[in-house]
Amino acid sequence: MKLLTVNVGRPKTVDYTDSLSGATAIDKQPAEGAVRVVEPGPKGEGGSGVVGDTVCDLRHHGGTDQAVYAFAREDLDFWERELGRPISNGTFGENLTTSGLDVNGAKIGERWRIGPDLVLEVTSGRVPCRTFASWLGEKQWVRRFTQNGAPGAYLRVIEPGEIRAGDAIEIVHRPDHDVTVGLSFRAGTIERTLLPRLLAAGEALHPQQLREAREYVAKHGAQGT
Repeated sequence: MKLLTVNVGRPKTVDYTDSLSGATAIDKQPAEGAVRVVEPGPKGEGGSGVVGDTVCDLRHHGGTDQAVYAFAREDLDFWERELGRPISNGTFGENLTTSGLDVNGAKIGERWRIGPDLVLEVTSGRVPCRTFASWLGEKQWVRRFTQNGAPGAYLRVIEPGEIRAGDAIEIVHRPDHDVTVGLSFRAGTIERTLLPRLLAAGEALHPQQLREAREYVAKHGAQGT
């Protein structure tokens, strides 16, 4: 398992983003050399945990629990075949393009060591938005991406450090529950009855999704409806 590229984005003004600034940095490009990854601060204040990367819409992106976004090269290859066009690393807005790592099968709370120092913890899957759809320019993109069920993973920074393309990725902790990125994504989008199952991940779960799961159980019970 390894890191293929570390990708960073610079803000560009566009006419299709929901960002109040009218800009997006979804078009991320592989960085050269070492890149430092740090805890960015709480949502609404902190942006990307990847130094040199920009978050333009702090309402919906960035912050402690969405500090870094990882997507597997294998899933980019799938979409290349589906869409019939080349997709370079960073095109989906991911900070980390990985190889040999089951990103969507990762468990919430799973920890990855990348390079000698950086430790990240999986928090949730990425929910597609209007900016993502408009950037790709594919019809019914949000629906297609959602139904595919392979959203990539958001991660929080446990131990900061420097990383670079080619670094090894090691799973250093794997929780004893069955709540994966894929499961949490389906629960938050097209299979809401799965929400009670997310509670097994506890506080490692993204706070917004943990709140949704608790509210669902309070309304419908642990078995859902």
